Amino acid sequence: MSPRATVQDREQGTRRLDFADNTLAQQLYGSHHSHLARIEQALDVTIHARGNRLSFTGDGDSVAAAARVMEDLYKRLERGLGVDPGEVDAALRMAGRDDTGLTIRTHKKPISPRSPKQADYIRAMDDFDLVFGLGPAGTGKTYLAVAKAVEGLIGGEVDRIILSRPAVEAGEKLGFLPGDMREKVDPYLRPLYDALYDMMPAPQVVKRLETGEIEVAPLAFMRGRTLANAFIILDEAQNTTAVQMKMLLTRMGENSRMVVTGDLTQVDLPRGTRSGLGDALEVLERVPGVTFVHFSDVDVVRHGLVTRIVRAYDKVDGSPEARKGRKAGPAEHD
Repeated sequence: MSPRATVQDREQGTRRLDFADNTLAQQLYGSHHSHLARIEQALDVTIHARGNRLSFTGDGDSVAAAARVMEDLYKRLERGLGVDPGEVDAALRMAGRDDTGLTIRTHKKPISPRSPKQADYIRAMDDFDLVFGLGPAGTGKTYLAVAKAVEGLIGGEVDRIILSRPAVEAGEKLGFLPGDMREKVDPYLRPLYDALYDMMPAPQVVKRLETGEIEVAPLAFMRGRTLANAFIILDEAQNTTAVQMKMLLTRMGENSRMVVTGDLTQVDLPRGTRSGLGDALEVLERVPGVTFVHFSDVDVVRHGLVTRIVRAYDKVDGSPEARKGRKAGPAEHD
């Protein structure tokens, strides 16, 4: 039987955990007990460590939450996975949810949900053929979709991955940019390449791009095709028109799955052009086999400052004065 944390002394406002493996316990605490300090600050509790024993004091609910976080992180270490500050923050967000084992397997590393909404998103990609991931930057919409696609490819569930973005011209005309067509459009697609290289060894990415098992291309390149046995991802979908969105959605062939991601607060289309993402939300709302996962600022898993930035912009954008100014001003860019 693998070592497990044991719980003792469940009095109101106090709790104690004993961990069976001293080595894992030290990894759990972090360098100079930095992980413990992070949890103390987040939950307003006091944690004392002595060897493999932790003692918690504070508000009863907060103490219970802190103990759950430590137990979840210890189980993660038991499974051979690492614990870093990001994982501590994720465990704080996920405290109390039974999402143990909900992991995406890629060549480089396993990827676990870092927020309850990310867990819902991963389950949606398992259960539905067409998933819309909507919300602000930093919530993991595209990253998790690419991870799920890579898992499907290396597991033999699909034969290829199709990654696409609309090449919206942010102040520059593609025709005036230097280089051939690939060199012109690659900057728009760079985030998708970055996600791939984070999940697969570089030689494998290059080889699969050459063989066509992975294709990264602008949305316009999808016209007239039937995409069978594929995992298809459309990123930055808020910058599609309604015609473009319909075109891509109707490309799905046999044994294909599709994930569409976007943020309707970051539309870069010309003024007066309806976003295909917003249109799809209305048209497909009640279509069986389609689901929508809505992320918010509380799901941002980047630097903590990003959450505060998103909230600040949401607050300003929601005011009557801001709406009036946005309407009269130039198109925004992310």
